[in-house]
Amino acid sequence: MKHATTTFPVLETIRKRWSPRAFASYPVAPETLQQVFEAASWAASAMNEQPWRYIYAHHADKEAFAQMVDCLMPGNQPWARNAPVLILALAKTQYDNGTPNGAALHDLGLANGNLILEATALGLHGHFMGGFDRAKAQEVFQLPDTLQPAVMIALGYLGDAEQLEEPFLSREKAPRQRKSVAEIAFHQHLPA
Repeated sequence: MKHATTTFPVLETIRKRWSPRAFASYPVAPETLQQVFEAASWAASAMNEQPWRYIYAHHADKEAFAQMVDCLMPGNQPWARNAPVLILALAKTQYDNGTPNGAALHDLGLANGNLILEATALGLHGHFMGGFDRAKAQEVFQLPDTLQPAVMIALGYLGDAEQLEEPFLSREKAPRQRKSVAEIAFHQHLPA
């Protein structure tokens, strides 16, 4: 386990959240996965639109899982194909009335945050991947233009890092790093 070493105290679930590439081979129970999606469903959203959508496949669903793997870039396929679950996270980019929803990706991010923290609390780990072919996903899953593929998620229980080949093994063992709070948050002073 690679818990975050924080400068300021944060929730233990946040400290435990980590994005591994090594996953154990045992499956995620359907009810556990539904609990994770339930957590996602309770995220805040503009106009309560709830613009997040998820398509997922269990490793045991060979054909559906292979479709998900095929959408990944070659750099993610070698390790992600061992995850028990692959998830495609989508943003519905229009409100129900047809006007553009400029907050859709933000709101999907909030839902994904809920999803991964719930997963972490249940002993699961997830690895978010931007490295996938969005046009291919659009075609394979026959998505309307109003559903934007945003990220794929490998989800499962932590596996042994030694199952990975390079360069993934080194990345798995590398220490966790984050920018300091001073590098990301800036106090705006009003003129006197």
